[in-house]
Amino acid sequence: MTSLQGAVESAARDRREQTTDDLEGDAADRRPTSSLTRKLLAINLVPLAVFLVGVLYLDNYREGLIAAKVDSLSAHGQVIAGALGETVVAVGLDDITQPSITHIMATQARSLVRRVMVTDGTRARLFQTTGEMIADSRQLLGVGGLVQAEALPPPGDEPGFERWLRRIDRVALGVTPVFSHYEPYVEHAEQTAADYPELGAALVGEVDHALRDAGRDGLILTVAVPVSHYRQVQGALLLSSNLADVEAELRAVRSDILGLALVAFAITVLMSFYLAGTIARPVRRLAEAADNVRHGFGQAGSIPDFGARGDEIGELSRALIDMTDALEQRMTATEQFAADVAHEIKNPLSSLKSALEILPRIDDDTRRETLMRIAIEDLRRIDRLIRDISDASRLDAELSRATTEKIDLGLLLGALATVLRTTWGEDGPFLELGPELDRDDVEGRFLVQGVEDRIIQVLRNLLANARSFSPPDGAVLIDCRQDGRWIELTISDQGPGIPEGKEDAIFGRFYSDRPEGEKFGTHSGLGLGISKQIIEAHGGSIRAGNLGDDPEKPEGAQFTVRLPAVRDAT
Repeated sequence: MTSLQGAVESAARDRREQTTDDLEGDAADRRPTSSLTRKLLAINLVPLAVFLVGVLYLDNYREGLIAAKVDSLSAHGQVIAGALGETVVAVGLDDITQPSITHIMATQARSLVRRVMVTDGTRARLFQTTGEMIADSRQLLGVGGLVQAEALPPPGDEPGFERWLRRIDRVALGVTPVFSHYEPYVEHAEQTAADYPELGAALVGEVDHALRDAGRDGLILTVAVPVSHYRQVQGALLLSSNLADVEAELRAVRSDILGLALVAFAITVLMSFYLAGTIARPVRRLAEAADNVRHGFGQAGSIPDFGARGDEIGELSRALIDMTDALEQRMTATEQFAADVAHEIKNPLSSLKSALEILPRIDDDTRRETLMRIAIEDLRRIDRLIRDISDASRLDAELSRATTEKIDLGLLLGALATVLRTTWGEDGPFLELGPELDRDDVEGRFLVQGVEDRIIQVLRNLLANARSFSPPDGAVLIDCRQDGRWIELTISDQGPGIPEGKEDAIFGRFYSDRPEGEKFGTHSGLGLGISKQIIEAHGGSIRAGNLGDDPEKPEGAQFTVRLPAVRDAT
C-alpha cells in the first residue's frame, strides 16, 4: 500500500503550510537569495571586466597620445615656419612698375631646417608654393652634391623570431595595424607637394595632419604647417615622425595593465578556490549523506544542515532533510499500517476460521445457523475493512491528481441538509442549519477551493457520526462562519460527547468508540482518519471537542473544520 496516513499527513501538512504562506503573501520573502548566482557572475565577470577596461583605457590613451603628438608637432612646426618666414626675400623692388616677387632662400632654409631638426628625430621637409621640395632635414650638402641621411638599424641582424615578437607587440599596442585602414606611406624619389594631400591645406594657410601606414615601421604621423611672410603663404613645412615615443608610453601603460591583470588573475584563482569550498565541498557532503541514506546507513539527522547559508545550497540541504524525514515517516507509517491492518483482519479471520472448523461437527441446526451467521458477519467485516483500507490507501494519490474547483459551502450544506433530512426520516435526530446558513443571501459568502466529492465525503461522515450518537429526539446543528481568511464549519450533536483525553485519538487509524447497542463490526474505524486526511490535504484542519461547561457531563460533541477562504472574483 503506497499511500499511508503518516505520509499523507506529512504531505498535507506541507501543502497546508504552503497555502497559509500564499494567503499571507510572504512566501516569496522567505526564499533564499540567489547568492551563488551572484558569486558565479562575479568570478566570471571580474577578469573580463578588467580586460575590457584595460583595452578601452589603452585604446583611449593611445588616441590621446597621438592627439598630443599632433599638437606638439603642430606647435613645433609653427615655430620653425615662423623662422623660415624670415628667409623670404623679395626680388624686383627697384622696378616700381612691376610687382615684386618673393620666395624662400633655399640655402638658408636648408641650413635652418637641418639645424633645428638634428636632435629630436623628427624629419622636416620644406615645399615651395609651386610644389617643389627645396629642403629636407635628412639631406646634407657635400662636395659631391646632396647626401641622403638615413637612421641605421641597431648593430647586428635581428632574429626572425624576435622580429615577429616585436611586430606582434606593436600590433597589440596599435602602432602597427593588422588590417590597416590608413593610406600607405609612399616616398617618391622626386617628392612634390602633390604626394601629400595635407600640404594642399597648408599651402592655403591651414594646418593639417595625416596618419599613414609605413608597413613594418608602423604608423607615420605628418603635420603640414604653412610658411608665411606678411600673411602671404610662401611655402609649406611638412614634419613627419614615427610613433616611437607613443609606443614607449603605451608599453609603460600596458605594463601597469598587465600588473592589474595579474592581480585580477590571482583574485580569480582565490575566488575559484573559495567557490569550490562554498559549493563543491557542501554538495559533496550532501551527496555522501544521501548515498548513506540510500544504502540504509543514515537517517534524516545525518544530512548536513546548511540552512543558515541562505542560498541554494542551504535550500537543497533543507529539501534533502525534509525529503528524508518524509521518507522515514512513510516507511514508519507503512510498517505501522501493515501491523494495524494485520491486527484488524486477524480478529475476523480467526473468528471465521473457528466457525468453519466447528461447523462440520455441529448437528444442531440452530447452532449451525448461528455459526453461519457469524461467518457471514465476519466476511462482511473483512470486506468492509478491505474497502476502507483501499480507499485510505489511494486517497492522497487521487487528491494530488484531482482538479480543484471553487466550492460554495453555503449552497452545498443547504442541498446536503435537504437530502439528509429526507433519508434520515423521522426515526433519527433533526438536521438543523445555523443562522449563518439559514438565510436567503448565503450564496457566495462561504467559498473554498477543493475537490467537491471529497468535501462531501467528509461532511457525510461527520454528519453520520453525529446522527449515530444523538438521541432520536435530538438535533444535529450545522453552522458556518468566516474567520478572517478562513471558513470555519461546525457540526454539533447532543450525544454523550467525546471521552476525556480522546479528542485526538479518535482521528487515529482503526479507532472505534461506538454508541451502546450498536452492532459490533459495522464500522472500520477509518472514517475520521480519512476525513482528517482530506481536510489537511486541502490546507485546512479538523478538531473535535465537547459542548458545555462541565467536562464530566458534556452536552454533546462538536467537530470544527477550517478551510482557507477564497474571495469571489465576481
